[in-house]
Formats: sequence, C-alpha cells, structure tokens
Amino acid sequence: MGSSKFRSRGRFPTLSYYNHDNHQASICRSSQPLSGFSARCLEDEQMLKAITKANPGSQFMYVVDTRPKLNAMANRAAGKGYENEDNYSNIKFQFIGIENIHVMRNSLQKMLEVCELKSLSMGDFLWGLENSGWLKHIKAILDAGIFIAKAVAEEAVSVLVHCSDGWDRTAQVCSVASLLLDPYYRTLKGFMVLIEKDWVSFGHKFNHRYSHLDGDPKEVSPVIDQFIECVWHLMEQFPCAFEYNERFLVHVHNHIYSCQYGNFICNSQKERREQRNRERTHSLWAHMWKNHTDYMNPLCGPDHSQTKGVLWPDSAPYCFKFWRGMYNRFEKGLHPRQSVIDFLMAVKEETQQLEEDLEIHEEKIAKLEKLQVKNNTKAKPRNINKRLGVSTSNNSIANTPQDYTGTAGTFPSRSPSQLDESSVLILTRDTLKSSDPELATNSDQESGVADLSCHSPSGEDSADAVNSAA
Repeated sequence: MGSSKFRSRGRFPTLSYYNHDNHQASICRSSQPLSGFSARCLEDEQMLKAITKANPGSQFMYVVDTRPKLNAMANRAAGKGYENEDNYSNIKFQFIGIENIHVMRNSLQKMLEVCELKSLSMGDFLWGLENSGWLKHIKAILDAGIFIAKAVAEEAVSVLVHCSDGWDRTAQVCSVASLLLDPYYRTLKGFMVLIEKDWVSFGHKFNHRYSHLDGDPKEVSPVIDQFIECVWHLMEQFPCAFEYNERFLVHVHNHIYSCQYGNFICNSQKERREQRNRERTHSLWAHMWKNHTDYMNPLCGPDHSQTKGVLWPDSAPYCFKFWRGMYNRFEKGLHPRQSVIDFLMAVKEETQQLEEDLEIHEEKIAKLEKLQVKNNTKAKPRNINKRLGVSTSNNSIANTPQDYTGTAGTFPSRSPSQLDESSVLILTRDTLKSSDPELATNSDQESGVADLSCHSPSGEDSADAVNSAA
C-alpha cells in the first residue's frame, strides 16, 4: 500500500515475466515514483529490496527508465521523476531514451505523408523516411528489449521497468523482452497471451491511443503499432523462429482500430467489467484461432534451432527497413505480386497432400505384394501341363479360340484384374524352340511371358488376320 501511494497512478511494481531457465531473474513493471528532488518512501524501498532478495543469485537489480533523461528530470521538477540510487542501495539505474507519445504521433504522420506522395524519387523517399525518425524510434524500443533480455538471461539480474505512468513505453519494452526470452510467446497462442497480459490486463489506454471515441487528439499515439513493427523486424532476422506470419500481425493491427471485437475496447479492465465487454462482444482470438492455418509460418518447425532458447537480434541501423506490407499494402500503383508466404503455404499444402497420397499407394502396393506371395505359395506345378500354360484347376485349355478376340496372336481385351493365372499362356523358351522356330526367334517372346498390353492390328492386316483365323 505504501509503494502504491508513492507511485504515479498507484501503479506499484508488479511481476510481468519470470525466467523459467534460471528460476531467479524476473521482469517487473511500474510507474514513476513521486520522488521529486528529495522525497522518499521506505515501503517502496522495501518493495524493491524484496524483489532483489527473490533472486538469490544477484545482489542488485536494474531499474530501467525508458524515458530520455531530460524528460525524467522535467518530471522530477513537477514532483515525480525517478529513483534516487542513494536511497535505493540495491539498484543500478539505467536510462533508455524512448520518446513520448507526442513525438511518436508526429513521426508516424511524417512517414505516412511520404508514403502518400506520388511520383516520388528514391532520394526524396529515403530523405523523408529518415526525416520522420520512425525507424530510429523502432530501434530504440528494440534496444531496450535487448538490454532487459540480456540482464535476465546472461547476468541473471532482475529488472524493474517504468516510464511515466507505465502503460505505453513500459508495455513495449517488456513485451519485446518477453519475445526474445521465451519461445512460447513466439507461438500463435503465446502471442495472444502476451497481448492480453502486458497490454490489455496492465491497462493500456486503447480508447485514447487509437481514437476509438471522440476524445483528445493529443492522446492519440501509435504505441502498439511500434511493438508490432518490432515483432516484424525480429521475424525478418529470424524467419524460422515465429509460428505466425506477417498476415497475422497485420490483422491484429487492423482489429485494434476496427473495434469489431471487444479485446481492445476501453482503457482498463475495470472499464471492461463495467461495460460487460465479455458478455456483449466477441473475442478476436477465438476468430483468429478458428482460421489459424492462414496465419501459420511455413518456415517454422519445432526442431529448428531458432524456435528454442533466447533470440539475440542485430540492432545495427542497416538491419531496419521500411515495412511495405503494412504501410503500402493498399497502393494500387504497385504491380500485383504473389506473397512469398502464400506461395510457401501453397507448396507446403501440396507437399502434404502428395505425402498422404504416397502413403495410400504404399499401403496398396504392400497389400498386392502380400496377395501375390500368397498366390505363389498356393500354386504348385503337378504335371507337364503347367509348363505348357494349362491350368490344373480348370479342364479347359487356355489356348483356345474362345480366348482370343478373333485376330491372330492377340489376347482377349480384359483388364488385368479379370485375368487369372490359370488363363494366361506361359510360353517358355524351350517350348517355343521345340514347337515353332519362328516364334522362338521373336525378341518380344524371349522373356517367356506373353505381352498382355498388345492390341489387335488395324486396317487391312486386321481383316486378313481375321480371315486366316477363320
């Protein structure tokens, strides 16, 4: 209670992520302290000591302020600010430098203006993209997530993260760090859990940030848009690490603004309970899970190394690029092209179908081979008639005029399934030599098995053959 009174909006340090690998380090999040220049709170200091003691492998913890230091000092003059290391003996303080919601809103507007210009040269586009500062802000968020992930995974040190009120920049960097640390959040269900946990349940102001209602336009800012773009940049560097694809991210982004589902309506859980969102609206996740095959990444596999362990992305400036699939997906001037993901999904489905057909044919072949072996064991030659092709189980001779189609040298046009072993004339090489020298010299008959696929001759030859046979 004492810590909540000392924190802005009463948002005291709360557990966001617990590292299951070393079972020690954790990520907690809160709002800024109401410290001013000299105020302190013993209960809040004891709270941070308790978080440190919960990790016996470390004697200190990081406190990460995601704001630029100048902004934090301005808040300090207003009676807020950041933790004083002299009062918190067990912390190491770190500023990150992510800009506020107003800077982010102006940056996005500048980038979209560049995207909407027609007949733009390459130089003007690159200059406009650089001047907007959008990719610089994406890099700052990703750098913050990498710092927190390294502190937890490599140093085994717990981290407390906050900005001003703990519902914008704090949600961004905690979510990015969780994605880097835990492969579960890189699955389809895990990403849904991550959004519900660090954004919905922790009270991100969806109504204000995405202009769902007629409110203050200065409260609008693309906070979760930046997080989704950070995820896309991670997917570009680690294409096999994420179970979901780009389409999944785009559809989540669309429905944050659409208000079609109740997940992203209202600013807090308290408001959602009062509005009875659970009873009066549908959930986006149920809809997306029903169509989850559309959002699967065909490159992701459970045995791939990228789907396990921690991800360490490269945050060099050249690794960041313009997300055409998000900001230019409605550009009609572009030539139509097939998405790489769609092509890979089609190939994967076709391969799966072929594998299923192969299994079916292999089963049929195995049954036929088993049946052939069974028939061969039952067939035992009893006399010389077996060598001449005469069936011992049937008194009628196979080589009779009724078994031919009326033309010389051809078998009746019956399917192989209708032909019994006893009705097929087997001409061995010795029999041919002793009976007819001309047949013995025929290369097609030297194998000793009559060709069942040959057909009756056509035309005049066929007519002559019929007359001679008659």
